[in-house]
Amino acid sequence: MSATATISAHDIHAHEHEHDHHELNFVQKYIFSEDHKVISKQFLISGLIWALIGGGFSILFRLQLGFPDANLEWLKPILGEWIQNGKLDPSFYLALVTMHGTIMVFFVLTAGLSGTFSNFLIPLQIGARDMASGFLNMLSYWFFFVSSMLMFVSLFLETGPASGGWVIYPPLSALPQAMSGSGLGMTLWLCSMAIFIVSSLLGSINYITTIINMRTNGMSFTRLPLTIWAFFITAIIGVLSFPVLFSAALLLVFDRSFGTSFYLSEIYIGGEALHNMGGSPILFQHLFWFLGHPEVYIVLLPALGITSEIIATNSRKPIFGYRAMIGSILGIAFLSFIVWAHHMFITGMNPFLGSVFMFLTLIIAVPSAVKAFNYIATLWRGNIVFTPAMLFSIGLVSLFISGGLTGIILGNSALDIQLHDTYYVVAHFHLVMGSASFFGFMAGVYHWFPKMFGRMMDERLGYVHFWMTFIGVYMVFFPMHYIGIAGFPRRYYSFTSYDAFSTFGDLNMFISVAAIITFSSQMIFGFNFFYSIFKGRRSTQNPWKSNTLEWTTPVNVGHGNWEGEIPSVYRWPYDYSKPGAESDFIPQTVPLNHTPESNLPHEIEDAKSEIIH
Repeated sequence: MSATATISAHDIHAHEHEHDHHELNFVQKYIFSEDHKVISKQFLISGLIWALIGGGFSILFRLQLGFPDANLEWLKPILGEWIQNGKLDPSFYLALVTMHGTIMVFFVLTAGLSGTFSNFLIPLQIGARDMASGFLNMLSYWFFFVSSMLMFVSLFLETGPASGGWVIYPPLSALPQAMSGSGLGMTLWLCSMAIFIVSSLLGSINYITTIINMRTNGMSFTRLPLTIWAFFITAIIGVLSFPVLFSAALLLVFDRSFGTSFYLSEIYIGGEALHNMGGSPILFQHLFWFLGHPEVYIVLLPALGITSEIIATNSRKPIFGYRAMIGSILGIAFLSFIVWAHHMFITGMNPFLGSVFMFLTLIIAVPSAVKAFNYIATLWRGNIVFTPAMLFSIGLVSLFISGGLTGIILGNSALDIQLHDTYYVVAHFHLVMGSASFFGFMAGVYHWFPKMFGRMMDERLGYVHFWMTFIGVYMVFFPMHYIGIAGFPRRYYSFTSYDAFSTFGDLNMFISVAAIITFSSQMIFGFNFFYSIFKGRRSTQNPWKSNTLEWTTPVNVGHGNWEGEIPSVYRWPYDYSKPGAESDFIPQTVPLNHTPESNLPHEIEDAKSEIIH
């Protein structure tokens, strides 16, 4: 009787799903979609477009830094009045640096990385039909889209986009009359970020709710893939920290438009004293970095979770120290909230307070080191399959270690005071946050592309893309450590006026050439990505022989993910090369008393039959 009832329920569900599928028009299915997989692709494509724009901005200001005497008149048809007498306008240089940082940190590495893979993988890997709220999920993308459009429009203002640096410190950001980039461009920046924060909060609440409430039978927290743990903790960090940035931006709007003095005091412009008294720009730094440092891990933790899954799968070994990896994620999340003032050692803070933040900063190296050690231990003596995704994951581990070591140096307040405004800091955060997270982004795209689009990316182009990017990143950022230690300052438009820095001209040119080559190599990925969507080799159901639930769905996944009953989970996700098993992988859906060959769950068998037919 119960079996008959179950089959009938499955038939009813299949009929309803088919009916919904026919009722959806193009706009409902691909634009204002509530399907988490479509929304993840929207985040992915948007993130890649913004990566192209943000990376292009970095090339423009590297041209200025590497070739300060070059004639850039050939850029005038593109940049217009921002090229003056064959040179990049100094105010536009500041705008390029500001927009590059904003775009890469928020639009690419936060929305592009976390928005893509949290949306795509959470329901598939925990065994859910969709997110807890498909409507809120759709809104999270469209708030992000509106935010990004406001930022894009600011690029075309006559006075230019925001120019106060991506950290928008007052008083430059608080006084519209301070410079051209402090006017309407800064207003649009603040509006864009406020809407972006709403998008992030909608997404994060959805992720947390889905993971807690919608796991399939048997999917306990100790059976969750490390990707889901990373997305879960990242969402919690976002919910707790992004509202603080929202409040900081709101107070900044009050100072700009309503005559308040939260961040302003004793300000003179053109010899004229303003009425503002009693505020402190240091207050803004505290509020900004209370989000700013957790933001490092909002960007980095999803990349580390993706890397954990890919390294275990392609090493054909269980992940080393599963519970330690979860503990390290929790430790990093907690410590990320109490180390923010290590960005502020040069603000004149009490030396005792500085020593407290220095101590906490050095402690955060411990859970980070646990993750690095566990990655290396997983790779050790593994039967490694060097897919492009695996190479990018190993590259992430390399960048995470090398960038993290320089972080220990900067965590020392005495050393940071000397190095803070030099290229040493630029090199550090680009390695440990920017480049490492970007490598995790690329690894995830290569690994889950077959599940997203039903086709395979070209591996040969993937190998070329990896090696050019990996070598290029080190060629760009390793020399910056050297010139930073030598005192080469950040944020300078030109160094030709300073004899002390003239000896670094050739090295600066080398960095710019390496940056141009590295950026150009991303065109290989772009071609491979878009060509493979339409012309790539068709994927099998489980091309990587992975254990997690997303590979038990059909190749072309419909809305609802599984046809019929959602499979139950009986084991953790890292049963690779288990002694006595007939295969080197055992999916989570295989009962503990069965081998993967003798009695696969009916969901996998049905899907295999569907592919054959």
